[in-house]
Amino acid sequence: MVAALTPVVFDDLPGWYLDNPVAILAGLQDCARHVKSTKPYSTGSFGLCWADFMPALDDLATVRPHNAADARAFFERHFQPVFVTPHGDASGFVTGFYEPEIDVSPVQTGSFQYPFYARPDDLVKIGPSDSSALLDPTFAFGKCTGNAIVEYADRRLIDQGALSGKGLEIAWAASKVDVFFAHIQGSARLHYADGTVHRITYAAKTGHPFTAIGRILIDLGEQQAGQVTMQSLRRWLHDNPQRVDEILWHNRSYIFFRRADVEDLDRGPVAAAKVPLIAGRSLAVDRLIHTFATPIYVQADSLTHLGNGPFRRLMLAQDTGSAIVGPARGDIFTGSGPEAGNLAGAIKHEARFFLLVPKAAAQRLLS
Repeated sequence: MVAALTPVVFDDLPGWYLDNPVAILAGLQDCARHVKSTKPYSTGSFGLCWADFMPALDDLATVRPHNAADARAFFERHFQPVFVTPHGDASGFVTGFYEPEIDVSPVQTGSFQYPFYARPDDLVKIGPSDSSALLDPTFAFGKCTGNAIVEYADRRLIDQGALSGKGLEIAWAASKVDVFFAHIQGSARLHYADGTVHRITYAAKTGHPFTAIGRILIDLGEQQAGQVTMQSLRRWLHDNPQRVDEILWHNRSYIFFRRADVEDLDRGPVAAAKVPLIAGRSLAVDRLIHTFATPIYVQADSLTHLGNGPFRRLMLAQDTGSAIVGPARGDIFTGSGPEAGNLAGAIKHEARFFLLVPKAAAQRLLS
């Protein structure tokens, strides 16, 4: 087990009785509809399986609470809170992510030179027992060549034209930096000159390990440790255009997208759990540990710019990311657009994590 799990009571969740988790209920129902129409979410190493949530979901299908007190009562009725203590580290950590809004062109022009690519046909997902993969075991994707799977082109090679002429371009942006940060966020809202708006979301990646460019700039003495934010990275890249490729190419990982339009643009993008994200309530987690649709109460007292006072809020595990690793590591979805980006870019805070475990599963997980 990657962490110690300690049962607590709801009174032990700081701020629980001030939280309004009504929005989480719609997210749970979205997850239930997706599972019913496709397949259950994969079970993380904590051991929660989709069937564990069914008693709560059956109740929710009958009577849906519409106010904060009734929503809290629903979770108190069906879930056991459990404090997560990571091995070797007494605290967890949260960051933020958002859905960028980017002006694009459907064709390449003099101003719009940088593509968003769809998933290439020769990119293959590598299974844990795939003996044909001539790669490090950490690679989840590669290129099928004859009878072997080899390393796919990385960010540098793709930027230099490795995928040109294959008809994979979804749209073209005016800024390579905008494309890069859309890769980091995993989705984007694309604005066309004729007023139409479309969405793209993560489809696959090359398989190369993720490298944070903030760490690169710190190592080069260009940024100060503890002061790196998305805004500081963007400023540095803007002020040093001749070094953009040098820095971005340190992150060899490259993201491919798919069109994922949602009829209601007021809702968030569809992410890894295949349902729309909820601003301020969706959490990206380590999917090898957590099961999507798990409610997780996050306490981050030093995080104060997302509301009035310390961040103490019930979240829903609905996404994942290459940099989100560990049992008490989360990425908070802040919404769409520049303001949401400013909020997300400033989130780097220690946090405490409390899983809400369905009561029927609590005895099994805690034994």
